[in-house]
Amino acid sequence: MRCSFDGLAALVRRHLGQDPLSGQGFVFINRRRTLLKLLYFDGDGYCVWSKRLERGQFGGALTAGDAVEALSRTQFTALLEGLDLVIRKRQKRWRQSPHPGTESGKMHG
Repeated sequence: MRCSFDGLAALVRRHLGQDPLSGQGFVFINRRRTLLKLLYFDGDGYCVWSKRLERGQFGGALTAGDAVEALSRTQFTALLEGLDLVIRKRQKRWRQSPHPGTESGKMHG
């Protein structure tokens, strides 16, 4: 977890096979799960946000080597708050279709 902007961007490219310039946020947690870093590109530069816990651990359900494709805002907030990320069943919610001209009001779940 000594990496900063360039080191984290290199990890995103090499180990995750993702583009760090995409605008997505990439979360890194140390082995002891007491330090979290978030890397994202806001359009004109990299941003690194970090949080170190004085007590407890991040991600009760996460283990070393876990690679999560995407976290929802709720899951990310749960991670920061120390809640369990395992969702046993997601309730269906209405979402607008991301593609214009397709059926809107479709239930997802």
